[in-house]
Amino acid sequence: MYEAYQIVAVLTILANAVIAILDFCKANFVLQNSAAVDVPESWIPWLAALKAAGATGLLLGLLGVPYVGTAAAVGLVVFFIGAVLTHIRAKAISTIGAPVAYLALAVATLTLGLV
Repeated sequence: MYEAYQIVAVLTILANAVIAILDFCKANFVLQNSAAVDVPESWIPWLAALKAAGATGLLLGLLGVPYVGTAAAVGLVVFFIGAVLTHIRAKAISTIGAPVAYLALAVATLTLGLV
């Protein structure tokens, strides 16, 4: 079971690290999606920092600090629940797939980490 956790955690780390970098670079699709859900552009670096912190915390969990990894997984779950709710509130259903996928990764990582 630990191998499954490692695989899912690495996928979650990579996914969040990549999107955090794209957020920091203010990729065009990031700006478009943020505008579509009424998230101000000034929030993007802060949201990117939260994603990067989550990825870093998960990495620390894999490197032997399990409580930090668990806290990071919880943080990512809460973050992406907020992202999904933001998309629902804005009725931006066509772009809800990415936050749902990130939420699924975070939930899987948290679940496997607790098992």
